[in-house]
Amino acid sequence: MKNISVIGAGTMGNGIAHVFAMNDYPVNLIDVSPSALDKALATIDKNLSRMVSKEKITEEVKTKSLANIQLHTTLPDAVRNADLVIEAATENESLKLTIFKELDESCQESTILATNTSSISITKIAGATSRPDKVIGMHFMNPVPVMKLVEVIRGYGTSDKVTADIMDLSKNINKIPVEVNDYPGFVSNRILMPMINEAIYSLYENVAGVEEIDTVMKLGMAHPMGPLQLADFVGLDVCLSIMYVLQNGFGDTKYRPCPLLINMVNAGYLGVKSGEGFYKYSSGSKELVLSDRFKK
Repeated sequence: MKNISVIGAGTMGNGIAHVFAMNDYPVNLIDVSPSALDKALATIDKNLSRMVSKEKITEEVKTKSLANIQLHTTLPDAVRNADLVIEAATENESLKLTIFKELDESCQESTILATNTSSISITKIAGATSRPDKVIGMHFMNPVPVMKLVEVIRGYGTSDKVTADIMDLSKNINKIPVEVNDYPGFVSNRILMPMINEAIYSLYENVAGVEEIDTVMKLGMAHPMGPLQLADFVGLDVCLSIMYVLQNGFGDTKYRPCPLLINMVNAGYLGVKSGEGFYKYSSGSKELVLSDRFKK
């Protein structure tokens, strides 16, 4: 695999493009929005510049990495010669099924189709194509250039060869792949999201405040970030979506989303992306400021 196409120029898509380009893979970055593509390229440039300033890469590597990225707004042209397509669009099942149906029609028969979904069934996504053996999950962690893990998820029909190829490719871009099977939430979010949901329940039931809950988990459990701050970072809408996937997939009340989480999402308090969740966020500030709604 040499030619890579990435669908979606958001946080995950531009991070995935960054990592492949920096490891000398030609990348077609695709989004329907030209402004999103321009913003993505600016973000990649900024992140590469930060790496240069920290002497992690040279200016030459930065220049070459940016030259490896081509921007596209039309999907068929951008994936025609791809060896691997990684979909990193919005976490919406119907959208992903539509994208994979179009990819199946536009790509070469040999092209591997991967999704960066954090919870949606790989097997169901593969069912939108005529090549379920070549459909696989590549769940990168945020921020992609920093986090080492890639959760490699086998759908029910994913072949051994495709799995092995993606495991090897992940290592080639200096990631650590872990192979898992296709069940709701996979491993990462099956464990993480119920913990975040339980932290929100602890706040909802007035067991403790936001800062107290996060401090217990940071100091007592050695977590680098408390679960409520992490929820803000992931996006409360994403957390809620994954909880619904777990609830529907397992049919167990332990996966019931906390009413506070539902209310916050309905009200538009989504965390970092909206500027406020359990904490408040302002551009350029690294200070963690508690939301006024949760001040005692």
